[in-house]
Amino acid sequence: MGRLRVASPPERPLLLWDGDCGFCRRWVLRWRVRTAGRVDYAPYQIAAARFPEISLEAAAAAVHLVAPDGLVSVGAEAAFRALSYAPGGGRLLWAYERVPGFSRVSEAAYRLVAARRTFFSRLTALLWGPNHDPPAFRISGVVFLRLLGLVYLIAFVSLWAQIRGLVGSRGVLPIGEFLEVLREASGMERYWSFPTLCWISSRDSFLVFQCGAGAFLSVLVLAGCAQAPCLALSWVLYLSLVTAGREFLSFQWDNLLLEAGLLAVLAAPAGIHLSPFRAPEPDRGVLRLLRWLLFRLMLGSGIVKLASGDPTWRNLTALRYHYETQPLPTWIGWWAHQLPAWFHSFSVVMMFAIELAVPVLVFAPRRLRLVAFASFVTLQALIGLTGNYAFFNVLTLTLSLLLLDDLSWPGALRKRFGDLPAVEEHRTRWPGRLVAPFAVVSFLFGSMLLLNQAVDGLRWPGILRAAYATLAPARSLNPYGLFAVMTTSRPEIIVEGSDDGETWRAYAFRWKPGDPARRPGFVEPHQPRLDWQMWFAALGGFEGNRWVAALLARLLEGEPEVLALLAENPFPDSPPRHVRAVVYDYRFTDRESRARDGAWWRRTIVGPYSPVFSLSR
Repeated sequence: MGRLRVASPPERPLLLWDGDCGFCRRWVLRWRVRTAGRVDYAPYQIAAARFPEISLEAAAAAVHLVAPDGLVSVGAEAAFRALSYAPGGGRLLWAYERVPGFSRVSEAAYRLVAARRTFFSRLTALLWGPNHDPPAFRISGVVFLRLLGLVYLIAFVSLWAQIRGLVGSRGVLPIGEFLEVLREASGMERYWSFPTLCWISSRDSFLVFQCGAGAFLSVLVLAGCAQAPCLALSWVLYLSLVTAGREFLSFQWDNLLLEAGLLAVLAAPAGIHLSPFRAPEPDRGVLRLLRWLLFRLMLGSGIVKLASGDPTWRNLTALRYHYETQPLPTWIGWWAHQLPAWFHSFSVVMMFAIELAVPVLVFAPRRLRLVAFASFVTLQALIGLTGNYAFFNVLTLTLSLLLLDDLSWPGALRKRFGDLPAVEEHRTRWPGRLVAPFAVVSFLFGSMLLLNQAVDGLRWPGILRAAYATLAPARSLNPYGLFAVMTTSRPEIIVEGSDDGETWRAYAFRWKPGDPARRPGFVEPHQPRLDWQMWFAALGGFEGNRWVAALLARLLEGEPEVLALLAENPFPDSPPRHVRAVVYDYRFTDRESRARDGAWWRRTIVGPYSPVFSLSR
């Protein structure tokens, strides 16, 4: 049976809709803006007389799109063809024509909605709000890119202050020595498996240069200057430093910054400099990729807690331990620890709701996206108040901003953006053929990583595993999920030195617990990476953390770059003859004991962590 064709077609595509249908009116108003004059719209009650081939009963039952060649599309196909005239709006029509089963499901869904128009009209008003215009994200895109520049600036400056002591030539883990071993043990593949600019030079001055250059580029991103190339170079520099930093830059937020930073290159305008008020919207495809990253981050964080089988998450007791056993608590974390057990259990329930249920709202209509935004902001604010997690909270909030459309911002700001129209999109957007491969790879491997977290023992085809292994060194496709297993005790390493092997004096770290009377402080968004790594070392044994031996050796040598990472050197005149690491068990005090003696911690010695070292050993 041939398709319906009219004898007198219109000059432009014309969509006929039911003028008495409130649901139809809401969506036609949105589509009219999206198609921007490329499609005409008319109620069938007015325009149907032009096309006697279309019966009034058929026009009342479903929308009809009359094309300039006279062909008529009906129902879901008509809607998809009309939207295909909008910029980037052809995906649904492509799926309708090429994906098996999609057309059948679409038409069934269309018939369901058409039979219950009043209900779906009210549902549309509830979920999307009274505004009929399609959501715009110009303001959110501008703010996102500048805040990402700020996060990069924080990361580079924070590392700048520590890089010599961590991986410099006289640092704890000198990168130059490691690269020499790699040169001898591997061939040309080392440049891909260990991607760092330090292959050019591993000198301290070049490490510092990379941090300084990254900070400079971050300022340019903040200023809106050449954002795309600056973000691309920032990604290269940060990947170089993260790779060179090894254990000290192995945190999830380092990987999250690299993944978000790479996608942001595609979201940034391709021009050299634009006023923020003339910036175009980010590409909708890239916007979805960034939301997909946010979705994976939040959902993965919930999945790993349940999939681990850890009893403290399953019986809702995890937060009774978390505040005192997390790496760098704050004094607010001390107060949170004092809350009653029922409140901790309630907090776990709310956390699971935010991490497991709310992420679906990332892809939902406007008002549900606002619920997701508010939930994520609340969770990140509480995490940031009770613990020091570097720039993780700021970066997560930066990604969450992409859930806000421009109507969510203050009216005065919207007016400024409205006074200056955006430049033409074709001048500033990256071509779709460049974005599409990123979308395919991100969705494919992101889904694979999420399923791996949820289901143990999945076996993927060898070609997929090999492809992911090839991409993995770029650290821009990652699994996410903090605290899969809750630590229920707090072993703390105390490093001590002695001149005679009898009297031992402790080295004071800047931020990790040491003196029980010292109040836990705020250091975020800076990350004292040695302090953080000491927390991980305490959870394992000395043999599994041999870098601790390197730290002790540097203290025996009195190495200034390493000592600068500490708060206090108990041997200011000359290095000690002996050093050792001892493990204590730390616990928060309660209100009564702190009121009595002012201590924030109680500690008891557990035993030696390392042997006693001297320069002769």
